[in-house]
Amino acid sequence: MITVIDCGAGNIGSIINTLTSLGMDFTVTADPVGIAEASALLLPGVGAAGAGMRNLKARRLDGIIRKRVADGVPTLGICLGMQLLFDRSQEDDASCLGILAGNVVRFNERQKVPQIGWNTVTANDENVRARRLFDGVSGRQCYFVNSYYPIPADPNIVAATTDYGMVFASAVATDNIFATQFHPEKSGRAGIQLLLNFRKEYL
Repeated sequence: MITVIDCGAGNIGSIINTLTSLGMDFTVTADPVGIAEASALLLPGVGAAGAGMRNLKARRLDGIIRKRVADGVPTLGICLGMQLLFDRSQEDDASCLGILAGNVVRFNERQKVPQIGWNTVTANDENVRARRLFDGVSGRQCYFVNSYYPIPADPNIVAATTDYGMVFASAVATDNIFATQFHPEKSGRAGIQLLLNFRKEYL
């Protein structure tokens, strides 16, 4: 069962609708005890990094998320949920969860921010897990809403890239973590395929 972490984010409804349409077994909780018992985690999020971390800390979720991910629980991060997995974000100069080494930075002044709309996602073929996760998805367009993007300290975890005036990591994948800067739940058939691939690969 996937435990969707209710961290006060605005995209819970669309995630619930998509998981329901796919027949996935899931629950939604902001209870640390529920997260402690989860067999898989989904960390969603929209909005600012500082507010996102404040919400997690206010609900006493930051520590238990770190612990469960360290325990090897399969974890899917989406949009801000991806960014919060890293060490630090330029947005609000926020200290994040520190699960993945690296920082989150703002697009430069030559780019229109936020990036809103569809953009192409290309799998990193050197990442074996990425090839499986993006089977039927790589080269297709997914839906983005972001002004910031992560720079992983370890380039080997990059699962996919996207060009927005510069090439950036739009997804990462590790042994038990998969995270996307775009919104699979808003990305039509490509997003649905990605979620099905996640279930097959991790659950």
